[in-house]
Amino acid sequence: MSQGPADREGTASAPWLDPNATPFVRIEGLSKRFEDFVAVDRVDLSIFKGELFSILGASGCGKTTLLRMLAGLETPSEGRILIDGADVTRLPPYERPVNMMFQSYALFPHMSVERNIGYGLEREGVPAAQIRERVAEMLTLLQLTPLARSKPAQISGGQSQRVALARALIKRPKVLLLDEPLAALDKKLREHTQFELANVQYTLGITFIVVTHDQEEAMTLSTRIAVMEAGRFLQVATPGEIYENPCNRFVADFIGNINLVEGTIEHSSKGEVLVHCEEIGARIPALHDGELAAGAPVCVALRPEKILISKEPPPGNERPTLPGVVVDLAYFGNRSLYRVRVGGGKILEVSAPNRRREANRYLEWDDEVHLSWDKQSALVLKD
Repeated sequence: MSQGPADREGTASAPWLDPNATPFVRIEGLSKRFEDFVAVDRVDLSIFKGELFSILGASGCGKTTLLRMLAGLETPSEGRILIDGADVTRLPPYERPVNMMFQSYALFPHMSVERNIGYGLEREGVPAAQIRERVAEMLTLLQLTPLARSKPAQISGGQSQRVALARALIKRPKVLLLDEPLAALDKKLREHTQFELANVQYTLGITFIVVTHDQEEAMTLSTRIAVMEAGRFLQVATPGEIYENPCNRFVADFIGNINLVEGTIEHSSKGEVLVHCEEIGARIPALHDGELAAGAPVCVALRPEKILISKEPPPGNERPTLPGVVVDLAYFGNRSLYRVRVGGGKILEVSAPNRRREANRYLEWDDEVHLSWDKQSALVLKD
C-alpha cells in the first residue's frame, strides 16, 4: 500500500484536528437499553468524511450494538444519529445511505462471484447494462476478474472477503459498516487483507466504520480508533496517540503488551515526575502532563519494546537501569520475549528484535541481565 490512511498529516487530511470541520457522521447522546441492561450508554462521536474509523473493544462492550444502530437494525433508546447532515435515527435500513458487511460474508452459494456482487442492484431493478458495468468496475478494483464465474465454494477465504466487500460497495453507500470483517481469516491472510482493505477505502474515499476486537487490526487499518468498554468510549484518538499516550490503565493494558508498575510520586516538575516503585526496588523518572502531589499513588506504564536488555550494564548513567534475572523466554523468529524478575520480585516483559542471524540464543533462562530505557519511554497513568 503506497499511502496508509493513518500516515496522512495536517488538518486537510486529518479534519478532526480542525475545530471548524463538519463531521460526516455524528452520534449524539446515543443509548441502547435491553430491559435493565445498558449496552450503549449516552455516547457522543464525530466521524469525518473519508475516514477509516475503528470501534475497538472486547466482547460485550457494546460495539456491535452501536454498529447495528448505525445500520438501522436496532432502535436507539435515546439520542440521535446524523449522516451527512441528515437525521437518520428513526429511518429503516433501506432508507439510510449506508451498507453493512457482516462477519459471515453471507455469500449465496448457488450464485457466481459476479452475480453475488450485483445481486443488490438486481433487487433494486437497476438496468442490466448498468449492473454489468458496475460489477466489472468492482471486479477490477478488488482483483476478482479471473474469478467472476466461480462459485463461493471454489474460492478462498480471502477472496470471499473481497467478494463480500465488492457486494457492499457496489451500491455506493456514503458509509460502509464492517462487523469484524477479517475475523474468519487466518493470521497471515488477515495481515495481508488489512492492507488491501485500507487501499480500497483510500481509493474510493468512502467513510468506513469498522467494529473489531483485534487491536493489531484496528492499529493497522484506522485513521482513528474509539476504545470502548461497558458501553462507553474511553479514548478516541489516532492509533499512535492511543498506543503511546493511553488515557488510563484500561486502555494501556488493552492495546498491546505493557508493563504496569505501582508507585508513589516522590517529585513532580514541568511534565516529569520521579516515582518510587517499591515492587521493582527503584525510582523511575516518567512523563506526566499534569500536576501530581508528592505521595500520590500512580501507575507507571512501560512498553516491552521500549526496554533494552543486555548482559552488561549500559555505559554512563543517562538511562534508568535495573538488574534482573531471566525467568522465562519465548522465541518468535523475528523477535524474542523475555520475562525478567527485578528487585522487589516484580516481573517485567521485554521484547527484543533478533538482529543476529543465528539459531543459538543470546540470552537463556537464569541469565543475569540489565534492563534500561529512555526517560521519555515511561508514562504515568492516574487511573
